[in-house]
Amino acid sequence: MTQTVELPLWLFVLIVLFAAVTFASHFLFPSVRWFFRRRLERAVARLNKRLEWPIQPFKLARRHDMIQRLIYDPQVSHAVADHAREHGVPENVAFQMARRYAREIVPSFSAITYFGFAIRAARLLSNSLYRVRLGYIDEDSLKGVDPDATVVFVMNHRSNMDYVLVTYLAAERTTLSYAVGEWARVWPLSRLIRAMGAYFIRRKSRNELYRAVLATYVRLATEARETQAIFPEGGLSLDGALCPPKLGLLKYIVDAHDPKGHDVVFVPVALNYDRVLEDKILTSAGRARERRFKARIGVVAMRTLRQFWLRVTGRYHRFGYAAVSFGHPLSLRAFAAETDRELAAPLARELMRRIGRIVPVLPVPLVSWLLLNHGPMTRTALEARMDDLVRRMPHAHIHMPRHDREYAVKVGLRHLAERGIVSVQDRQIQPVEAERDLLEFYANSIRHLIPGDEVVISAPAKEISASARS
Repeated sequence: MTQTVELPLWLFVLIVLFAAVTFASHFLFPSVRWFFRRRLERAVARLNKRLEWPIQPFKLARRHDMIQRLIYDPQVSHAVADHAREHGVPENVAFQMARRYAREIVPSFSAITYFGFAIRAARLLSNSLYRVRLGYIDEDSLKGVDPDATVVFVMNHRSNMDYVLVTYLAAERTTLSYAVGEWARVWPLSRLIRAMGAYFIRRKSRNELYRAVLATYVRLATEARETQAIFPEGGLSLDGALCPPKLGLLKYIVDAHDPKGHDVVFVPVALNYDRVLEDKILTSAGRARERRFKARIGVVAMRTLRQFWLRVTGRYHRFGYAAVSFGHPLSLRAFAAETDRELAAPLARELMRRIGRIVPVLPVPLVSWLLLNHGPMTRTALEARMDDLVRRMPHAHIHMPRHDREYAVKVGLRHLAERGIVSVQDRQIQPVEAERDLLEFYANSIRHLIPGDEVVISAPAKEISASARS
C-alpha cells in the first residue's frame, strides 16, 4: 500500500485531467449553476414587480425539461401512435420524430439576453432606422386586463421589423413569445432568437405529427399564461393591404382555451411605416404571385454596409416614421359567450377588423394615396387635397409631424422622391410609372380607412397554416 508506483508523465497528466473533469461535473458545475440560478430567480422576481404581465415559470423552465414534458404529453403520444400506424413504422421511430420536432420548436428563454441585450438592441435599431411614434393606445383597457389571463398580442405583418418594434415598445409591460418562420433558423441568429423566447415553426408543413407537437406546445403555453404574439395574416403583405386571416396558431389557442379556466385576452396591435425595408422584395413577389423571397444574405449585408457608410459620411437619413397602435383588448371568454358556433373564424375576422381600425396613418401612405387617386398636381394642390382627406377621416389615427400638414406633405414627398417613386415635371408632382407598384403598396396600407375606398377583408383561409411567416 505504501510502495512507490512510477507512471509516465503523460499518463499522470491524463489521470489528473479526468479527476478534475469528474470533480467539476459532479460537484463544481452543479453548485455554480445553482448559484447563478438563484441569482436569476431573484432578478426575475424583482423584474416581475414592474411588468404588467409577469414572466411565467413556463418561460423560465429548462429547455430539456420542456422538451420532455412536450413529447410525453398524451396528445403527442396519441399522434405518435397514429403516425406509426398510418406510415407502417415502429412507434420508437415516430417517437424520435416527435422528439426532433419538439427540439426544433421549444425555445430557451434567457432573461439576461432579453433584457440585457435584446431590448437595448431593439431600441437602438428602431430609433436608428425610424422616427418611432406611438400611434394610439387604449391605456385604461390594457390596465384593466385580468392579471390571471393569457395575453396574446395580435398584429398585422408589414415587415420583419415588426418583431423588433413591438418588442421594444412592449418591453415595459411584458416579454413576448413570437412564432418565427424558417428565415430565422440561420446560425447564430437562431440562438439569439431562441434566447429571446421565440419558437420556430414550419410554415407549410402538412405533417400531422408535426402539427400535433406544435399544437401541444401552444396549448401548454396558453395554459401556463405565457404572453404570446402572433400574426393572423400568416405572412408579410405583398401589396401593403391587410390580408385575410389564417387559422393556424389562432385556432390552436382557441382550442386550448378552457371556458372554466383562466381567460385568454387578445390585444390588437397595428403597425405602419413610411418605408418598409423589404418593400421591393415584397412587390416583386406579388408580381410573380409567389412567396419565394429572393433576399440573399449577401444582399442584406451589402445594404447594411451601405447604410453604415452613409452614417459615417454624414449623409444618412432615417426612413421616415414608424408607428404602432395598441387597441381595445378582446376577451375570448366574452366573445365565446356571444358566439354559438365555431369560434376561430369569426374571432379572426373580428381581430382583423380591430387591427384595421387602428392602423396608423403616416405621411408617405397619405401622399401615395392622393397621387394615385387624383393624378399629377402641384405641391399646393397636394396640401389642399390632404386637408380635405384628413377631414374625411375623423376616426383615423393620423400622425401629422409637427401638427403641420404642409410639413407632412414635404416629408412624404421627400422620401418618395429620394427613391425615384415620384418625380417633378413643370412643377407637377407625378408617379413614376415603373415604380407605381411601390406607390400602391404604401397607399394600400390606409385604403381601408378612407371613406368610399374601403377594402373588405375576406373570410379566413380554411387551411391551418403556421403564423408569423416572413
